[in-house]
Amino acid sequence: MDYLEQGGLLLDIGCGTGLFIERYLTSGNCAIGIDISRGMITQARERCPLSEFIVGTAETLPFYENTFDAVTSLLAFSYIEKPDKMAADIYRILRPGGRLALCTLGKNFLTSIVPALYRIGEKMEIRRIGVGDFDERYYSEEEMNTILTGAGFVDVMVKRCSFAHVSLAPPIFKLAKKLEPFVEEKLPYLAYNICAMGRKPKD
Repeated sequence: MDYLEQGGLLLDIGCGTGLFIERYLTSGNCAIGIDISRGMITQARERCPLSEFIVGTAETLPFYENTFDAVTSLLAFSYIEKPDKMAADIYRILRPGGRLALCTLGKNFLTSIVPALYRIGEKMEIRRIGVGDFDERYYSEEEMNTILTGAGFVDVMVKRCSFAHVSLAPPIFKLAKKLEPFVEEKLPYLAYNICAMGRKPKD
């Protein structure tokens, strides 16, 4: 949120139920959301009735070139089969000078075992052991930098961050919330998310 310039038009990719857009609108901004889930879009429209929401895929965005001043995406990037194509399409629809800010799942030795833990939990009939196993992809800082610079973005910044997923079981969620500040300050490599930002050149 801090990286985005105020004003202009935002596209939130993988908007879900509209939580990020709801917060973005509190500053008097305008936003459009897109998500592959029709059910999520229905909830987003109820949450933010003055905004526009579209059912669609992130890899082929149904918008003209130079349409948006900013594009955001929270975790949707991890479920895209062709990340290079998504980054290129975001670049296409951004206006010159427009900014991209996304958060995705970060690669480290802990996140590499999450899918396996989830599958074990399923076999043991333990529900909500984690976020889920949806063929998610994990990225390193170097990989995200390469993807964004390869699409044409400049002033690329990539950093690790950590936040608790609300879908975790309540005890695990509370523990994760308490550990977040310590992890980000003292053990950043263990932070399981990556924030990546970049700007489309004005030239």
